[in-house]
Amino acid sequence: MRLLIVHHTPSPGTETLLEAAIAGAAHPELAEVQVRVSPALGTGPAAVLEADAYLLGTPANLGYMSGALKHFFDTIYYPCREATAGRPWAVWVHGENDTGGAISSIERMVTGLGWTPVAAPVSAIGPPSAADRDAVSELAATVAASLL
Repeated sequence: MRLLIVHHTPSPGTETLLEAAIAGAAHPELAEVQVRVSPALGTGPAAVLEADAYLLGTPANLGYMSGALKHFFDTIYYPCREATAGRPWAVWVHGENDTGGAISSIERMVTGLGWTPVAAPVSAIGPPSAADRDAVSELAATVAASLL
């Protein structure tokens, strides 16, 4: 059972949330789940095909997902669409004032892939609070637990 965390974390805020995701996926009760953390620009079809579930993390840039995450989707869409349909996924997005456009664009891409959401998106606005970090950690644990 393998969880792939695909992220674009160019800012301290997104890096903080990535660390929370890694911590949540590494909970001792989830020891059977292997976690791979991979930057969006370096993640290709092979990594996606090897994984059994996906957690995505990105900043919201001008009302959209990061270009790096969009590039990830462009790279994996056709090679992975049929083989990964039905696999669990979730997403967290960090923004300075709005994440709605980024979340909806990601949901459209993942709908095309046929992945199955296992939790509502987590949206963090401004500097990540303890509640934001906890929500992302819980999100990662939920995706990992969906494999057990």
